[in-house]
Amino acid sequence: MESQNLRPGHLTAHQAAQQLGITLAGVRKLVQRGRLSRSGGTERQPWYAVADVTALAATRPTRNAA
Repeated sequence: MESQNLRPGHLTAHQAAQQLGITLAGVRKLVQRGRLSRSGGTERQPWYAVADVTALAATRPTRNAA
């Protein structure tokens, strides 16, 4: 369930995963590796800053459509 009190400029874990094109497990790995930081929410429903996710998405290689 998505957070009802999401602050402007933040994404849920599901939204971040979708924007990055990865799974929720992938988001957790990025946090564990220090490449993405939580910016609010709770332990079970973290939020991520849109700017952080966008910057990370820009550095990730894109898949070529075949």
